[in-house]
Amino acid sequence: MSKIDDIVSQMKANPSGVRFADLCRVCDHYFGEYRQDSGSHRTYKTPWKGDPRINIQNSKGKGKAYQVKQVLLAIDKLEVDHGSTK
Repeated sequence: MSKIDDIVSQMKANPSGVRFADLCRVCDHYFGEYRQDSGSHRTYKTPWKGDPRINIQNSKGKGKAYQVKQVLLAIDKLEVDHGSTK
């Protein structure tokens, strides 16, 4: 299992305990380079229509739990739409 897979497993098990650096690593892997970095926020573009963004925020070194859950949903959607990961 790769490092990214390990982090995603940890994200699923405990969304409130994810380090922001790990969340960034996962988002970089699945969504590419972030488009915007303003303060504690990072914005990633997604390949589907609608609201094509993933926005994550650094909260004292951790990712916010609701944003971690949004990232997990986006990864699931990406895998369903494209059949695999990067």
